[in-house]
Amino acid sequence: MAAYHLKRALAVAILLCMIARVSCAETISPRRLLELTDIDEPVVSPDGRGMAFRVEQASAERNTYDTVWYVQGMDGASPPVRVASGGVPLKDSAGISLPAVATWSLDGRWIYYRALLDGRIDVWRAATDGSVAEPVTRDPADVRSFALSADGRTLRYSVGATREEVLTAEQAEYDQGIRIDESVPIGQSLFRSGFIEGRLATQRFSKAWFDRVSLLNDVPDHWKAVDLVTQATRNLTSSEIPVGPLSASELAARLPKPWLLASDPLSGRIALLTRIGDQDGLAERPGVELAMLSDEKATRPAKCVDQMCTGKAITGLQWRPDSDEVVFTVTDPDMGFAQSIFRWNVISGTVSPLVASQGLLSGGRDSMANCGISAEALVCVAADAAQPPRLERIDLETGGRKILFDPNASLAQDMTRGAQVRLLHWMDTEGRPITGQFYPAQKSGEGPSPLFVSYYRCDGFVRGAYGDEWPLASLAEQGVAALCINKSATRMDAVDRYDRGRQAVEGAINMLAEAGEIDRTKVGMGGLSFGSEVTLWTVIHSDLVAAASVSSVAISQQYYLVGSMKGNVFFSGLREGWQLGAPDETTAQWRMLSPALNLEKIHCPILMQTPEQEYIQALDYAIPLIRDHRADLYVFSDEPHQKFQPRHKLAVYQRNLDWFRFWLQGVEDPDPTKAEQYARWRIMKARFSTLHAH
Repeated sequence: MAAYHLKRALAVAILLCMIARVSCAETISPRRLLELTDIDEPVVSPDGRGMAFRVEQASAERNTYDTVWYVQGMDGASPPVRVASGGVPLKDSAGISLPAVATWSLDGRWIYYRALLDGRIDVWRAATDGSVAEPVTRDPADVRSFALSADGRTLRYSVGATREEVLTAEQAEYDQGIRIDESVPIGQSLFRSGFIEGRLATQRFSKAWFDRVSLLNDVPDHWKAVDLVTQATRNLTSSEIPVGPLSASELAARLPKPWLLASDPLSGRIALLTRIGDQDGLAERPGVELAMLSDEKATRPAKCVDQMCTGKAITGLQWRPDSDEVVFTVTDPDMGFAQSIFRWNVISGTVSPLVASQGLLSGGRDSMANCGISAEALVCVAADAAQPPRLERIDLETGGRKILFDPNASLAQDMTRGAQVRLLHWMDTEGRPITGQFYPAQKSGEGPSPLFVSYYRCDGFVRGAYGDEWPLASLAEQGVAALCINKSATRMDAVDRYDRGRQAVEGAINMLAEAGEIDRTKVGMGGLSFGSEVTLWTVIHSDLVAAASVSSVAISQQYYLVGSMKGNVFFSGLREGWQLGAPDETTAQWRMLSPALNLEKIHCPILMQTPEQEYIQALDYAIPLIRDHRADLYVFSDEPHQKFQPRHKLAVYQRNLDWFRFWLQGVEDPDPTKAEQYARWRIMKARFSTLHAH
């Protein structure tokens, strides 16, 4: 009887879908956006017939990531073969996944890769037929880097301090007390409070801004070699240490230093990109010049002068094997950072367009990643605002595209069935061109919809805007239109930099409101890092925003106090990037930039979902706002600048969805576990009603 009723219910549901002509696709929930499959940079085999790549997928239920190595033929005639687990994905100190790139054996029988498995980072190898995966190194220290010898018989690898030495150093500090100096990241727990190399570790600041490293990270590289036949390991002499990739410092002194270069392993020729143009207050020169050197000693580069490579935003280059061609990528800011790929023949000087896309071709997450390349084809991770990452083959002669692996096909289909994502072009209030990806609301009511805006960068499959915290497609599906705005070129003047963001938001609101698509009185805004700063700036310096959500801190006196322990590195960065000295030295600039000095101008509710490593830096403005029922603060333990633990990410996604539906639509989720959340927010709503009445 139960089976009968179930079948009847399913039949009725299908019939209703057909009669009402509504989409029966699965909803694009925050969890689906979180748990899509990302694809790392593919690497082509020496014979050009196969390629290897790693996939990564979050699991909210287990609060971890699953990673798998695959090998597939370049022709796509057969599906990919699973050859090994990739282990725990390694993250940098900001929480961003580090690229996982395989090295092929010369005979194509093995791929070699670093993997964190069983609490240790070793070099592993996997047979390309999927028959076996095994560790090659079994070192007491984690492997930092590795290289195969030219004959393929030896693997050379570098290590630092042993795992036991690091743990001992951490425990000694715990027992004796941690002395606070410029290297200690105060403002977070000091003992094993942040993930480094897959484990909670005691951290120290590196030399770069607020980047963090583990204790004993300054131990120099120690190089060893493993004989791949006998498995014998020995120490390397200094003359045996492998030479790294060619760097800009090794080129002739009289040349302008390029920011990106690629060497042809056969001819020794070097393709290079150099920044050019008048800097005029920008963080970096606006133009890029593509050129070629005959070798590393050459002093006269041959420049690409074709119109298809001049005045273009070239962001990547590599040599086509067995040819005179450089394959380069243009990431066009005027087209929402969509990528196109070209071929430059360095002998004839001709440039041929190969393929153009609506999004990224070089990576599902990283616009600077390379496609895999053989003499005949590229294999690229393609992704755009409506298309989650998938692997494609691109013919280097015809530009023909073929899907090789599409693990996110179901999500892509549901994105297509819903509201169509559109690339928007508009002018900010000063007449400067801006682009953004717009997700129209799938409305059930009458009149213009509310709007959520995020400002930073929106390339590839946007999912949760920059930092992945605001589920754009989920918001649109629930009736809140969403717009991710691409920032303009970064300027050194902080006030100008922030206000360009405000003007871009204002221009978008004007355009969409005039078109009748959104209600300008119901606009929410959120962002991470620079996006958080622009959100708070816009809240303080305009009346555009009805509700806000931030995940990072802004410049304030508390931020200055915590950061000042770093000394000159911090002070010089603050002066260069924000034109700030000590609070009593540059008073007017502090008054402009610090939310703590502009509390009276904050007239909308702010949701703060911040990492444990940063929240203390914001307490001088967060606490007064919380006490006045104008902000709600959540802190996520053991998280860095970009939160990455899947359960934390899902909680952030869902709370942001609840937050903007509450403030922009007046909707509350009936889930009883959220009752306390809405009780607080109703108190906040009453507080703002009082403020607005006065």
